Amino acid sequence: MTKTGVKKMLLTLGAVITALAASWYALFGLKPYTVTAAEINQRYSYAQPQQLNMQLQADDNNGYHFHYTSFDGATVNGYMRLPETAKSAQPVPVLIGAHAMGRSYQRWWQPSYKERATRESTDKITEMALAKGYAVVTIDARNHGERKDPQNGIADIIHNLHWWGEREPYESMLIDTVRDHRVLLDWLISQPQFDADRVDITGYSMGAHVSLLLAAVDNRVKRVAAVVPPHINSYTAVVAPLNMLDGLADNPVLLFSANDDEYATEKENKALFNALPNTDKLHHIFDGGHVLPASYVQHFEQWL
Repeated sequence: MTKTGVKKMLLTLGAVITALAASWYALFGLKPYTVTAAEINQRYSYAQPQQLNMQLQADDNNGYHFHYTSFDGATVNGYMRLPETAKSAQPVPVLIGAHAMGRSYQRWWQPSYKERATRESTDKITEMALAKGYAVVTIDARNHGERKDPQNGIADIIHNLHWWGEREPYESMLIDTVRDHRVLLDWLISQPQFDADRVDITGYSMGAHVSLLLAAVDNRVKRVAAVVPPHINSYTAVVAPLNMLDGLADNPVLLFSANDDEYATEKENKALFNALPNTDKLHHIFDGGHVLPASYVQHFEQWL
């Protein structure tokens, strides 16, 4: 084949690939959409179960394994531990910990799990919070930990989101996790040992995302410490914190980000911080990627 023939073949092949890519995007590519405040309120609303059916099993560490029935009949599992100060008559503050994507609630309690290190150092935050007098409470998110769905795993949800434009399973996983936390809050604030006016939340990565969403839709959450939340735009608008800023007006926010994060650029992180409506906010920026240096935990000392 002559050089001219090869060139024509390559040009034809390039045109075919371009046409196929355009057809794929037209059919399956995610498109941005708008969402109203009323639509957000509707999606995150929930019916409180007639019987929460909180089941507690005490251990030897002043803690409790628990499970309860959520708004849709799903079983939620988790663990909480009370500080030593809980033995006094004064109610104690609560810190809710939300885990990262692909992780589970155990990451808030153990330096390693299933022979894999807790690289996000969330167990260190738990230690500090307990020492500061907080009760710490954690649950598994939907499709995570003991709640994994073998027929529709995380990898499937993310693959189908990006390749086939199936946003509903991804959005529902996050929204229903938020609503699971709202049912948990129903129970927490009804217990006299907890201070209902001092319920804070922190989360890492997806957990930071969930933390911002929960605080935006439920005013029982007071403060948020969001550690490397991924950037979420209007391709999944109903779970984008930037579309829910009005709900964060009463929430002081501590934001942690990295200047080379593969899930949120430095510009996107700055835009999120600048958009946060409460003037009581602080932004810590670290060198490196999505896994922050363990030293970031030191900034929780003053926050707690």
